This record gives sequence, structure tokens and C-alpha cells, in this order.
Amino acid sequence: MTGFRWEIISEYAPLFVQGALMTIKCTIICVILGTTWGLLLGLGRMARADEGPWKHVLRFAVQWPVRIYVSAFRGTPLFVQIMVVHFALVPLFINPRDGILVANGLMSSDFARALRSDYGAFLSCVVAITLNAGAYVSEIFRAGIQSIDNGQMEASRALGMGWGKTMRKVILPQAFRRILPPLGNNAIAIVKDSSLASAIGLADLAYAARTVSGAYATYWEPYLTISLVYWVLTFLLSLLVQHMEKRFGKSDSR
Repeated sequence: MTGFRWEIISEYAPLFVQGALMTIKCTIICVILGTTWGLLLGLGRMARADEGPWKHVLRFAVQWPVRIYVSAFRGTPLFVQIMVVHFALVPLFINPRDGILVANGLMSSDFARALRSDYGAFLSCVVAITLNAGAYVSEIFRAGIQSIDNGQMEASRALGMGWGKTMRKVILPQAFRRILPPLGNNAIAIVKDSSLASAIGLADLAYAARTVSGAYATYWEPYLTISLVYWVLTFLLSLLVQHMEKRFGKSDSR
């Protein structure tokens, strides 16, 4: 094994910086969208009515579709999901010739062509990881909400608060404190999973390493470099989660 050749990294430093920024951007967007989508799925999984026609409507039109969705996305590889989204789902909607958005006049052919050419890989990465993360986050939210004592829901309803207001003002704030660690772990997983999108041409850290390794026929320098960058990103994210845990812990102790 030869020594570490710093000149390779310095020559392609701008590419690594751009890749790191792309990874961070994808992570932030996917964490926000994935958490929001997961919350909606988690609430849908728990949607129920004790009696009346809504009992069966919510069970078969909301609960079961959410269960199937979660099972499908948790039971298939993210790499496969990225490929399906990039080569099947995204073209279905924004194909310049016959995409659904283009055919219905919601998007021009020129705009669809430019969107796929300039942001196709980024859009596919965000959509795929968001859909995948939402499936895992939904279970996190469901477990967190169910961990709250039922008496708090009953007490809030007795005070005249509706289900939505009770969930927003009473249940979710308490559940969020409990599920913050697994949400942080999910965000860390998104940082690492975003590297899979390099297979569809996303110019992230993994793509930068592959470009450098192809130019110099060496793998030690580029992949060790992005490993260090990924570790720094996940370490900083873990520190942020720990800080938020301590902050919420202090607010609970008051």
C-alpha cells in the first residue's frame, strides 16, 4: 500500500466540497419531508372511529393502505426504490413527451425536459428517500403516540378539545420528546443512504469519490476522504440531537 497522495484530494477539492454540499442539501430536505410524511402516515395508521360508517371507511381506506405502504417500503431495498423512482415514477409524471403533468397541461415540454436534465437525479433522490424515510418515521411516531397515557387524551376531550387540537397541543409535543433519539438515528441513516443516489448520477460525495477513483485508478484516497466527511457529518448531527434532548429535558424538569 502506497502513501496517501494528498495532491489527488487537493486537485479535486472543489468536487468534494460540491458533493458534501449536495449531500447536506439532500439530507435536510429529506429529513423535513420524510418526518412530515411519516407523521401523516403515523396518524393515518392510528385513524379509527368507534362506531358508525367511518369505522369501516377509516379501517379499509386509510389504515390498511398505510400498512401496505409501510410494509412495502420497509421490506424492499432503498437502492431498488431509487431506481424505480428515477426510471419509472419520475418519467411517468414529467416525461417531456407524454408525462402526466405534461399531458394535462400542468407543465410545458421544455420545462419538463430542462427539469429532468438539470435536476432529475436530485428530484429522484429526494422523492425516493422521502418515501422510504416516511415509512420508518411513521412507525416511530406511532410508537411515540401510543406511549402517551390514554388518560391525557380522555382528559383533553373532557375539557372540550377536539381530537386534532388534543393531538397537536397535548399528545404530539410529549411524543416528540420521546421519539427524538430514533428520529435522530433516522436522520443519520439518511445522510449515509443518500450515497446510493450516486448510481443515478447525483453529484454527491459518493459520486465525487467515484469520479476521482476513475480518473486516477485509485480508491484509497477518495473513499477514505468521503468516509471521513460522512463521519464528521453524522457526528455533528448526533451532537445536535443530543443538544435537543438536553434542551427538551430541561423544559420537562421545570
